[in-house]
This record gives sequence, structure tokens and C-alpha cells, in this order.
Amino acid sequence: MILEGKPVAENVLAVVRAGVERLRAERGVTPTLGVVLVGDFAPSLVYVRSKKRAADSVGIASRDHLYPQGLTQRELIDVLRSLNADPAVHGILLQLPLPKGLDEDAAIAAIAPEKDADGLHPMNLGRLLAGEPSVVPCTPAGCLEILDHYGAKLEGAETVVIGRSRLVGKPLAQLLLARHATVTMCHTRTRDLAAHTRRADVLCVAAGRAGMVTGDMVKDGAWVIDIGINRLPTGKLVGDVDFESVRVRAGAITPVPGGVGVMTVAMLLRNTLLAADRQTAKR
Repeated sequence: MILEGKPVAENVLAVVRAGVERLRAERGVTPTLGVVLVGDFAPSLVYVRSKKRAADSVGIASRDHLYPQGLTQRELIDVLRSLNADPAVHGILLQLPLPKGLDEDAAIAAIAPEKDADGLHPMNLGRLLAGEPSVVPCTPAGCLEILDHYGAKLEGAETVVIGRSRLVGKPLAQLLLARHATVTMCHTRTRDLAAHTRRADVLCVAAGRAGMVTGDMVKDGAWVIDIGINRLPTGKLVGDVDFESVRVRAGAITPVPGGVGVMTVAMLLRNTLLAADRQTAKR
């Protein structure tokens, strides 16, 4: 089974669109996302444009703050604080990675936790670890949405996550634990990686290495979630999983492109809607 992300994302966006219409009708509120992009990194520019199109499609306002010539750390913090203070902005997205010389951790921490649309603020990650998530990071949330949509059985499943980043691997492991999966975390320095992956009923790969998981590393019938996006010298986009060799062993697999990637924007917009709902609820 090929786990296409598009129909899952469309379902999420339909729910978001209905929620936006409800907020506008009941409270006169238009959920608004403030996007901050520093530098001229081409993939980030493409990504910001795609987010704006998706926001427009569901009625979320997007305010882009683009600084192609760069900012100092102080200037960046000032921009984020001004968005924190603006009641018309409900969600803030700081596009990563930041240019060299800027402190990513300090910038993320400067975002008000209640406006953190990416779910990466230390307070929101702490809530996730505590089992009381407030804002869930977009890509891991998208992975769970795909697994649920296609009917994966997570309770008690042997689940392996390759990758330990704050953006994907660590929060994804916490989400799987909350669903009562048995989770093993691996990474690029794991000894005998294949010994772990061959046990996995569900294998999630987010290591950032093209084709690192091959068919002989996968259990027959496993569900494989490929979160990696790598561009080859030919320009072709591929994942961290060697799709052709793995698909003959796996019971289900996400394609790259067309799998998890399309979910990230959908979950970002859902987070923005939830933030707007919380901030404008009658107390």
C-alpha cells in the first residue's frame, strides 16, 4: 500500500477551512500566521510561497516578513517580539534553517509559546514530553495523521525511529509512546542499525541520508514512513528510504515526494487555527 499524503492533507485542510469559517462567523476573527524568513536560501523561499498558497486556500491570513539581506540576532529577536505583541497575529513561524551566525535556539525561545505554530518552543516540547501536548511539531503530527488515516495499529507495535532531531525524531518518538507503541530510537551512529530496523512493525526514517534504508533492512509487512527529503545531483528528490527495494518487502510505504512532505503545511495551518481559537476564546 502506497501511503499518499495528499488525500490525508486534504482532509486536514477541509477541517481547518471549516474551523476558520466558524471563527470568522462567531467571533469576527481571521486566524493569522506571521512568517519570518531571514536570508535568501532558495528552498526556504519556495516553502514560504507554498505555505502562503495553502493558507489562502483555507482562509488563513499570512503576513510574510522577508529579510533576504539578513538580520542581526537583536533585529531578529525584535521582529519576533513585535509579532508576539500583535493581537492580530495568532501564529508565528520562523523559517529554518537560519543563516550562519544566528542563534536558532535563542530565536525559537523568543517566540511566545502560545503563538508557536511550529511547536518547537522549549515549553511546548516540554509539554509534549510530559504527555500534555499543547502544540505538536508539524512533521511528526503529519506522520501520525497518515498512520491513522490508513489504519496502522500502533498500540503495542514495535516501532523504530531513525533520527533524533528536535524537529522530527524526538517529538515523533513521544507521540508514538503516547499511542502505546514500543519505541526504539536510532540514529546515524547506531551500531548494527539493521538489527533494529528488521524488528520494526512501524519504521520511521528521518536521518537526512538518501537511500540509507534498503530492502534487506526491513521486516516483511512493515509500515515504512519516509520523512527524508534529499535532492540528488540530477535534481531528483528522494527520501531516506530506497523506495524500490523497500516497497517489495513493506506492507505500506510513503512515497517521496508526495508522502509526509505535503502534510507539514497542513499541520502548520491546523496549529495556527488552534492557536487563534485559544487566544480568542471567551474567558
